[in-house]
Amino acid sequence: MAWIVLVVSGMLEAGWALALKQSHGFTRLWPSIWFVVFAVASFAGLSFALRSLPVGVAYGVWVGVGAATTAVAAAVLLHERLSVLAVTSLVLIVAGVVGLQLSTSAHA
Repeated sequence: MAWIVLVVSGMLEAGWALALKQSHGFTRLWPSIWFVVFAVASFAGLSFALRSLPVGVAYGVWVGVGAATTAVAAAVLLHERLSVLAVTSLVLIVAGVVGLQLSTSAHA
């Protein structure tokens, strides 16, 4: 259960990152409110996952999932360009996340 919550909270990280971009420095109300909602939910999920997962692994997965999701969401929703190098790097991030998950299940 902790892994599912961790991955979902990593995906919520993309929500607050995109809302932060749309808030224009917290000068727009609704994106600023969405930033707070997504950030609180994302950090709450990370906090829950840290009850049973090692902090180094959990934080790495949370950041990796958040970074990859944010990059893909920004490309789709904000039409930001993803180069071949960027896509390759995202694949490596996902591979690292999977590796981190496997490293903890191997020791469990």
